[in-house]
Amino acid sequence: MDATQAQSALEAILMVVVPRIIGAILLLFVSWIIAKWFGNRVTKTVGHKLDQTIASFMGSLVKYGILSMALLGCLRIFGIETTSFVALIGAAGLAIGLALQGTLTNFSSGVMLLLFRPFKVGDVISAGGVTAKVAEIGMFTTQLDTADNRRMIVPNGDIYGSAIENITFHETRRVDVSVGTEYSANIGETRKVLLEAVAGIEGVLETPEPVAMLTELGGSSIDWSVRVWANTPDYWAVREKVTQAVKDTLDKAGIGIPFPQMDVHLEGIEFSEE
Repeated sequence: MDATQAQSALEAILMVVVPRIIGAILLLFVSWIIAKWFGNRVTKTVGHKLDQTIASFMGSLVKYGILSMALLGCLRIFGIETTSFVALIGAAGLAIGLALQGTLTNFSSGVMLLLFRPFKVGDVISAGGVTAKVAEIGMFTTQLDTADNRRMIVPNGDIYGSAIENITFHETRRVDVSVGTEYSANIGETRKVLLEAVAGIEGVLETPEPVAMLTELGGSSIDWSVRVWANTPDYWAVREKVTQAVKDTLDKAGIGIPFPQMDVHLEGIEFSEE
């Protein structure tokens, strides 16, 4: 092949390759603009309705999905068969999915927690075997702070896969204080004394009204449940005040609070005096 033929072959190759290179560059450039616009659009739209974390993730997912399709399109421009690439990506995705099964479960659970919002940061919940205040809700784990100021990091799969009790969901809570009185005490008088005990306690709500409920005739005591309502942040303070007031008022009224006792009978034993 002489110089003229080589030059002609090079020109023919350039006539084919250069337009494809330009087309691929234009495709990537336009795809980048479109992917960025769609990604930002999805992030803003989802962010108005859902958590910002999941909105950003969905925006990035759309963005890189468009760019991936653009890259496959560029390969086809150069005549490269993409079927094998798709199969390879699928096989790799399956292998990664099996290897990260637990992680993906936590991720999907995190998405559901952010989507349905059974609790928010600052709520006190009981879930996954932990009762604590929610400090942060992540895509894979939820961080909780216990009452004694310990940080607990719980996988989202453990939380979403169990019953979730949102303790501070409502503004008010009922405070139940159980107490037993002796059988010699008059039921009507005892009820009156118990209601007097909780009257005027700071933090006890007037509506619903306090109740002294007779719950059971126990083996050694008449069992009562003193029930009052309080604002959720005041729950523990009100519970302590009610417990103390019930004890003090029963003592003043001369109504005893029984405690377990055991009588021991000795038979067939003789004692001698020396």
